[in-house]
Parts: sequence; structure tokens; C-alpha cells
Amino acid sequence: MFNKKKNHDKEENIMDTENTSENTTPENVENTDASANNETEQVSELSVEDKLKEEVQQLNDKYLRLYAEFDNYKRRTQKERVELLQTAGKDVIVSLLTVLDDFDRALKAMETATDIAPVKEGILLVSTKLKNTLAQKGLKDVESISKEFNTDFHEAITNIPAPTEDMKGKVIDEVEKGYTLNDNVIRFAKVVVGA
Repeated sequence: MFNKKKNHDKEENIMDTENTSENTTPENVENTDASANNETEQVSELSVEDKLKEEVQQLNDKYLRLYAEFDNYKRRTQKERVELLQTAGKDVIVSLLTVLDDFDRALKAMETATDIAPVKEGILLVSTKLKNTLAQKGLKDVESISKEFNTDFHEAITNIPAPTEDMKGKVIDEVEKGYTLNDNVIRFAKVVVGA
């Protein structure tokens, strides 16, 4: 019984092999190769397309991160600029607080003072302290009287006849002092010029 079954299985295997060999004609082989190549091309096209999509996604993510970083940078610098403008004069104001305290003391002293000489002396000391504090911050006054009129530093209010020939074109009087801060004019001196 077992022998019959073995023989029967052998016969089926032989028939399958014959059928397979019949199907493997050159035309069938070409069709099989073509469909295999077609599938390979589709797989490679899909893989290339997938790679491109992945690359586009990576570049898009990189762009978004850079844009966010730049936006944060703009906000941070704008905030720093506003803070700088709000506290730009802080250094100068802090240095002037001692002068303000001296003025307050001088005003109290003036209320009870009977002699005017010490009050004048105190006011002169406070004025000198104020000028020295501002000079330390880079403030200088513009020398004007008897100097040549210079539009870089002076603003002419009026012309008057010069008292002498050598005073023509020079500053005769100063109505308001001019100042420079770190060699940049912050207020022009208002002057009277000899004509």
C-alpha cells in the first residue's frame, strides 16, 4: 500500500516538472523577465520617489527650524533694543543723583542762612561737581567767544557791527553755550557774530 502511494506521488512530480518545462518556452521566459524588470523598475521608482519625499520633508523641517530661530532672534534683539533705549541714560542719571542731593542740601541751607557768602560758595561747589560729573561722561562745552564763526559748532542768531577789524567774522557774544558729547555736537552754541 505504501509503495502504491509513493509511486503515485512520483508520477505527479514528474507530470508537474513536464508542465513546468512546457511553460518555460522562450516567450514565457521573456514575459517573466519583463514582469520582473517592470516590478523592479516600479520598486526603484517608488524608492526614488520615497527618498525624494523624505529629503523634501527634511529640508522643509530644516527651513522651519531656521525660520523659527530667526524669528526668535528678531524678537530678542528688538526687546534688547527697547531695554537699551529705556535704560540708556541710567548711567548718567545715577551719577547725577549725588549732585541732586547736594542741591537739596543747598536749598535747605538757604532757608536758614543769614550770611549769603557761604550759600554762594556751596552753590559754586555744586555747580563744579555737576560740570565734573558731566565731563567724566564725555560732555564738553564749545569755546565760542573770540573764535572764528564755525557752522559745525555755532548757530548765528544775529550779526552786529564788529568793534574792531580783527573781530569781523568772529564770535562777539554767546547767548547760549554749545556742548559736545564724545566729540559729537549735541547742542550748537547760539552766538552773535561780528560783521
